[in-house]
Amino acid sequence: MQNRLICFRKAEREVFGARGRKFVRHGSQKTDNSGKENTVQALPPDTSSPALGIMIFALGGLAGAVFYLPFKKVTNWAWESYWLIYAIFGLIAVPWLLALTTSPNTIAVLEAAPGKEIAYCLLCGAIWGFGGLTWGLMIRYLGVGLGLAMGAGITSAAGTLIPPMLKGGDAVTAMFTTPAGIVSVIAALISVAGIVFVGMAGRSKEGELPEEEKKKAVAEFNFKKGMMVAVFSGLMSSGMSFGLQGGPRIQELAKVTAPVTSAIWAGMPVLVVVLLGGFLVNGAWCILLNVRNKTAGDYLKSGAPLLPNLLFAGLAGAIWCSQFICFKTGEPRMGKTSYIGWAVLMASQILFSQLLGVKLGEWKGASSRTARLLIAGLALLIVSAVVAGYGSSLAQA
Repeated sequence: MQNRLICFRKAEREVFGARGRKFVRHGSQKTDNSGKENTVQALPPDTSSPALGIMIFALGGLAGAVFYLPFKKVTNWAWESYWLIYAIFGLIAVPWLLALTTSPNTIAVLEAAPGKEIAYCLLCGAIWGFGGLTWGLMIRYLGVGLGLAMGAGITSAAGTLIPPMLKGGDAVTAMFTTPAGIVSVIAALISVAGIVFVGMAGRSKEGELPEEEKKKAVAEFNFKKGMMVAVFSGLMSSGMSFGLQGGPRIQELAKVTAPVTSAIWAGMPVLVVVLLGGFLVNGAWCILLNVRNKTAGDYLKSGAPLLPNLLFAGLAGAIWCSQFICFKTGEPRMGKTSYIGWAVLMASQILFSQLLGVKLGEWKGASSRTARLLIAGLALLIVSAVVAGYGSSLAQA
């Protein structure tokens, strides 16, 4: 009986600690449920699988390419009215619902996380917010195919190569000295080359087709305006990459704060912070336009189908958000070269957007030269994804 009591007391100390507070065991590690002073870094099981990671990123790219389609079903609402609904669903409702479901310690993690890291992620989200506002304008002037190619291309280059450099000298050195790092940088450069070819195809199309033909598929086609918007939107949108990769401490806390979150979903607390920053910009701008343009009555306007409009605008937001959910859940699969995931996500988005553009007739009537440029660009984007996967596999060797 005495031996049993001793064993019980020993087990009790391991679970509750000396002061009775609950700890979570991770091998030889233990963490306090406050998530603060007694929280230590755990050693999560190896979740790397580059091939699966590439597939998850590609799925996210597909979501990023098609999210705009439900907007075509919204009728009798001003842009700012349906964009606000999109923002509420895509930047607040869906990510928080998923975070609280898959990462039940989200609130505790954010309470324990360093304030500077939260502020950084929030700021990066706000920077993306300005790019997100002009993303739709870019598609309006260039079309789905060319617009997403240029915007996502610029975002890819900035969002892939800059975040690792912000981590310090060791990360930069690894990018250019280790086999995995070198191959991953090559993959990013191939992706940029593919983007250039797609852009050349768009410029070629712009010079070949008469104005009437171009505007059959893209009513407000304007290459010059569209390119200016694409540069601004692409650079600002790369803030999303900075933010999603800028919360390592938050992500580690998610894996050790009770109730612990699995490594695959540990990025959810980071995601909700970044998207909140984006919502502050998007939501404020839409409300301002609702007031200035006197369109706040759209939501009660007679003749405007309220429920279908809410459904399609909300669906666009949910689809859009899923690309970054894929990004954060695909990261752990890539191991040490997870930073290449942004390039794969953007390359996949461009690839699917071009296929969608062809389907929508945006390339109809283009010459064989333009078609060759487009095919070459798409081929390079596919190659970049394959090379990125190989680079990640080298990191696991």
